[in-house]
Amino acid sequence: PLTLEEVRMLVELFYLPYHHGALAQELLEHFRWLRANSLSVGVPATAPDACGGMRWRGRAQSFQLLCARTCRLHSRFVSTAGRALLYDLHPYLWDIRNMLLAASAFVLWLGCQSITAPALLGRDAEPWARRGGLFGELQALLPVGNSCDLFYHPPPLFPSSQLYLLRPLLPLDKLGREGGGCCEVSQGLQAQLSRAPALPGRLLGSFLSLSPEYTFVLEDEGGPCGYAAGALHAEGFLQQRDSSWLPAIRHKYPPDLGTGGPALGQDALEEAVLFFHSEPLAVPQPVLRRFPSLVQLGTAPRVLDVGASRSLALCLLSALRANGSRGVFCQVSDADRQQLSFYSKLG
Repeated sequence: PLTLEEVRMLVELFYLPYHHGALAQELLEHFRWLRANSLSVGVPATAPDACGGMRWRGRAQSFQLLCARTCRLHSRFVSTAGRALLYDLHPYLWDIRNMLLAASAFVLWLGCQSITAPALLGRDAEPWARRGGLFGELQALLPVGNSCDLFYHPPPLFPSSQLYLLRPLLPLDKLGREGGGCCEVSQGLQAQLSRAPALPGRLLGSFLSLSPEYTFVLEDEGGPCGYAAGALHAEGFLQQRDSSWLPAIRHKYPPDLGTGGPALGQDALEEAVLFFHSEPLAVPQPVLRRFPSLVQLGTAPRVLDVGASRSLALCLLSALRANGSRGVFCQVSDADRQQLSFYSKLG
């Protein structure tokens, strides 16, 4: 059964309509402070005010721990609560879990050393546009604000106790070697996210080489199970991909490679090689002017909770918006049923 401490956490998350309990107040205070003081993250350790960066990282760690505790509470509640209580309260706790996954990953992203301090662009929404409670206040603090309501989904009919972790791409995710200009993902991410395990660049190679700072990884207890990747300035990204990254990859994977080895997965290998050697379609200028950023998302088939996919999208959009993007687009082949289905379910 739930412990007394876990019941207290549950009550504090949903205390009164206009008054939060101690846990919810602490989450909001940390997130507000971290967002308002994010400029101190990039201060060098030798600078006179370097203690500001240390303080920021200390509070970021406290916020991460609170988010993790709340996500564990969701998992425990699904596993132990009686059916009637579970179906009454699960929609609210599921919402909070998803929002904290995105908020936690966004704070981790803010703290990455390789990223210059972003100019946060959030602005106050009209009161009628905001949802109430802790969910609404956390949502309003993310750079995309209430626009993430475009991705609203009802909670799953069959609640799952699966724990998820959402985070930015880390140096440990890479194999530590450059292959033809392609930074390859770790073996776990390759095997579970790429339909062509021998060629992980098929899905993520260009983003990992040219825009790694906007790449996020979703993990469950089995390891990596989803990704979100983006390019802030799509026009420059696509030009660089076509002029330098693709030629290097084509040299590394010649056209006749697909006829070589069934052990690698013949169909997937041929598909990947064909992808590299086909000419990419040009993106019309009106699209680039209106939607200057490119995004790509995907999850493994075992991820049935659309809330986790939504958190991936929300985190990536927040990171792009924080650095000035005003719109995004994605490129999907009309023959790629898997991606079309994923984006359709996402909304």
